Amino acid sequence: MSDEANAPLPGNELAAERAGAGQPPVRAATSRDRGAGPFRRLVLRGATVIDGTGAPPIGPTDIVVEDGRITQIKKVTGALAKAGSRPAAGDHEIDCHGRWVTPGFIDCHAHAGVAYHAANGWVPPVDYVYKLWLAHGVTTVREMGSFNGLDWMLDQKRRSAENAIVAPRLLAYCYFPAVNDMLKLVHTPDEGRAWLRQIKARGADGVKFFGAPPAIMEAALDECRALGLRSGCHHAQMAVTRMNALTTAGWGLTSAEHYYGLPEALFEDRVVQDFPLDYDYNDEYFRFSVSGQMFSQAAAPGSPKWNAVLERFLALGFTFVPTFTIYDANRDLMRARQADWHKDYTWKSMWDYFSPQRGGHGSYWYRWSTTNEIEWKENYRLWMAFINEYKNRGGRVCTGSDSGFIYQIYGFGYIRELELLQEAGFHPLEVIRSATQQGAALCGIEDETGTVEVGKRADLLVHDHNPLTDFKLLYGTGAMRLNEATNAVEWHRGLALTIKDGVIYDTAELLADVRALVRASFAEDVPAAYDRQAAAP
Repeated sequence: MSDEANAPLPGNELAAERAGAGQPPVRAATSRDRGAGPFRRLVLRGATVIDGTGAPPIGPTDIVVEDGRITQIKKVTGALAKAGSRPAAGDHEIDCHGRWVTPGFIDCHAHAGVAYHAANGWVPPVDYVYKLWLAHGVTTVREMGSFNGLDWMLDQKRRSAENAIVAPRLLAYCYFPAVNDMLKLVHTPDEGRAWLRQIKARGADGVKFFGAPPAIMEAALDECRALGLRSGCHHAQMAVTRMNALTTAGWGLTSAEHYYGLPEALFEDRVVQDFPLDYDYNDEYFRFSVSGQMFSQAAAPGSPKWNAVLERFLALGFTFVPTFTIYDANRDLMRARQADWHKDYTWKSMWDYFSPQRGGHGSYWYRWSTTNEIEWKENYRLWMAFINEYKNRGGRVCTGSDSGFIYQIYGFGYIRELELLQEAGFHPLEVIRSATQQGAALCGIEDETGTVEVGKRADLLVHDHNPLTDFKLLYGTGAMRLNEATNAVEWHRGLALTIKDGVIYDTAELLADVRALVRASFAEDVPAAYDRQAAAP
């Protein structure tokens, strides 16, 4: 048979290429071993609701869910609290008196496992990833790249929609194969348009770009708009000199991922960043240390150029997904390495992959220095100032984690992003809004999820502590507190239940499952752990 006949289907190409290099797709989920429901009628009683719109908390409130959708929200104070005036009993009820309810969180930049970790041993099954997401309140994921292959992603998306696996709602965005440093199969605008039509027909929700020659990129974004495919771009350094984030926003890009392309849009006295003359993009230390110098070479906050770029992005209705969390280690490597959760929740091959090694993406700590960290702290100061001002002027900023690299693991990295948005200047209510309503709007699913409203899917989180008071309460390890009565340290964990599509997940159970998997990974009992998982009902 010809090579063309054996070629992988559109959207599967990068996964096939990597599998051939010893990085097979992550083991998929096939069964559901956790979660109660969905119930015909579920009632949450007496909750204080933070609805995701930015409105302040209100309660007590009863929330009625029927067949996975919210059908009634009723204030139950005063005379309205009498038993006869409250919603009728449900098949299942949750006592939420003294508890808080928020919408489920949306991770707008995430990956369902990282096959790269195969370089350091057994890669965790995707159940490890899904359970960490759900245990931290993530009920919807925009999977940016579908690096396990579009067929793999569509299978998992279907199983999640059927509640046949323990997983958030999944949106499949495909890698656009048009850059030399990853996999380049698209060489002309017409080839790009044809490829996009094929992945749309196959069921993709959107496209993940890393750049492309300008004519191809402009044509591809035009085709995305015509097809109704949403798009995000990591403006990689190998492509950004020909088009920054403002260029692609003008061509119809939906969102810019990370920070790449934004400082270049703010350059006043240069087109190209001041690269060291011995720079090599394949050297990850160069790639990430020099990136910490970018905003310091751009227009200053409040300058005419700064304001003009802000206003142009606003006029285009553009969205930023900064993923502050994934570069957080660059500001303080020791802190990231010593995070409370690594011992119990970081899979062995991931931990080994994070450590300095040549050839490992994001494993660039060969000679990380105080100077590098100081440069990155300044980079964050300027980057956060832009993102916060963009939000203040009415621009959309969404929450994404990109975990699986650089000492950030799934779920925990997402909560760290909430903390970093607050550090940038967001009020905690604005943080929750970014993580819920704004993310749903970016993904085009705002009619289905993102706020606590009648008609929406029952994607809800039940908190034992008010999350607005401290986002650390949302970590699976909780927040450290002193018990004044006993003079003992306690760990207070706020998120008790994650409800996705009306299915109720006990976060303590999910976290216990992950801890067991991680222990097996360090005991080199991974095949047995896989077999136990496959045999689960």
